[in-house]
Amino acid sequence: MKYMALIYSDPALMTSPGSPDFGKMMEGYRMANETYHRDGVYVAGDALLPASTATTVRVRNGRTETMDGPFAETKEQLAGFYILDCANLDDAVRYASMIPGAANGAVEVRPIMVFDR
Repeated sequence: MKYMALIYSDPALMTSPGSPDFGKMMEGYRMANETYHRDGVYVAGDALLPASTATTVRVRNGRTETMDGPFAETKEQLAGFYILDCANLDDAVRYASMIPGAANGAVEVRPIMVFDR
């Protein structure tokens, strides 16, 4: 089953590029990626630009409406994601716990819905 691991971080607490802790954090991501690839669970993953770059899209009465920025103001914002192909939720949680962002943010693990084709 495929699971999405949604990485939420507080922008005020994010490690700045060039800071002493940035390399340490990136090494954690490198190690997680290496494990995911080695174990054959990696499907996709990437970091996202800040929520201030987002555009929210709604369709109401046949009209497309857009709004700059995130849908709602929250302290933690979606910063990145992984899609992992795991045998079960316990495995998905174990792999999600390897994501450095879980140390001072949150990682939401959610199964991906499979539609009959």
